[in-house]
Amino acid sequence: MNVKVEKQFQVSAFFTFFLIHSSQTGIGILNFQSQVIKDAEQDAWISLIITWAATHIILYMIFKLLGGETNDLVAVHQYCFGKALGSIMSIIALVYFWLASLTVLRAYIEVIQIWVYPTIKTWQLCFIFGLTFYYIISSGFRSLTGFSFWGVILPSFLFFLIYFPLKHTNYIYLLPAFSHSLRELFLSSKEYALLFLGFEWILMYYPFIRSSNNKDISKWAYLGNTYTFIVYLVITLISFLYFNQDVMKHLPWPTLMMVKIVKFSFLERFEYVFIFIWLLVIISPICISLWACTRIVKRTFSIPPKVTLLFLLIAEMIASVYLQEFKSIDYLVQFTSNAGVGFVYVYLPLLLIIKWIKSHFMKNRLNKI
Repeated sequence: MNVKVEKQFQVSAFFTFFLIHSSQTGIGILNFQSQVIKDAEQDAWISLIITWAATHIILYMIFKLLGGETNDLVAVHQYCFGKALGSIMSIIALVYFWLASLTVLRAYIEVIQIWVYPTIKTWQLCFIFGLTFYYIISSGFRSLTGFSFWGVILPSFLFFLIYFPLKHTNYIYLLPAFSHSLRELFLSSKEYALLFLGFEWILMYYPFIRSSNNKDISKWAYLGNTYTFIVYLVITLISFLYFNQDVMKHLPWPTLMMVKIVKFSFLERFEYVFIFIWLLVIISPICISLWACTRIVKRTFSIPPKVTLLFLLIAEMIASVYLQEFKSIDYLVQFTSNAGVGFVYVYLPLLLIIKWIKSHFMKNRLNKI
C-alpha cells in the first residue's frame, strides 16, 4: 500500500516546516481576535497554549498513522476499511479539503471587496485567481513547496509593524490574569483550533518529503507548528493590549484595524499593501488543499491530476460567485471550521485506534499460522 515517489518529485524534510506553517496561516489571522475573546476574554492567550499542545498531539498521531505500509491517507483508509469503503472515506476527506480551499478563497475575496475594491465583481477576481492557482498546482508539488517557502519568508517582514500599535498599548487590558474557568478556556481553545487547521494535509503530501527517517520529518513539522503558535501569540497579545475588550468583541477585522494606524511619508493607506502581500500567504492553503484533492482522485480512481484540478477549480469559482451575501459566507466559514475540527480532533484519533486494532488483529492471526 506504500506510495513510492521518485526523488526528482520530492522535497527535503526541511521544507516540512514551511509546508506546515503556510498551511496554518490564512485569512483567519485577520479577524480571529473577536472570536477567541468571547469566552476566556483577557485569558484567551492561555487557550492558545492549550490548542498548540493539542495540535502537537494530533501531529504525533498523524505520524503514527503514516508509519509502516500506509504513508498517505488513501492507503490508511484502504488498510482500515478495505478498498470500497476506504475509497468512500477518502472522497469524504476530499470534500472537506475542497471546502477548506473554497472558504479561504471566498473570505479573501470578501476582504478585497470590503477594504480595497468595493465595486469589483466576484467573478473577475475568481477568474484571475483561478488561472494563478491552476498554474501553480499544475507545475507540481516542488513548485507548490517553493510558493510555501516564500509565503512564509516574505510576509514575516510585516511583523516589524508591531512597533506602531505597541506605542499605544495599555497593559491593564490583560488584567486580571488567570481569572477564567477551564470550561471558558477550552471554549476559546476551540476557536483557536480553527486557526491551526491545515497541518492535516501532510496526510497526502507525506510521500513527497524526502528523508531517511520519520523523526526528521516530524521534527520540522513540530517546529512549523510552534512557529505558528508564536505568530498567533504575538498578534493575540498585541491586539489585547491595543484594544479594549468591549471594543474588540464587535470589531470585524481587528488585525486590519491595527494596520490602519501605520503611516509612512510616501504611503498613506498601508492596509492596502498589507492585504495584497497577504495574497502570498493565502496561496499556500488554497493550493495545497486543492493539490491534496487531485492526489486523492489520482490514488483512488487513477484520473490525471490536471483533469481533476480543472474540474475542482471551475466548481470553486462557481461556488464563490454564488456565495454573495455575508450570511452565506459566514455559514460556509462556520460549517468548514466545524468539519475541520471534527476531522482533525475526532476522526483522526479514531482512525489511529482502528488502525492499531487492525494491526494487532492481523499480527495475532499471523502468529497463529
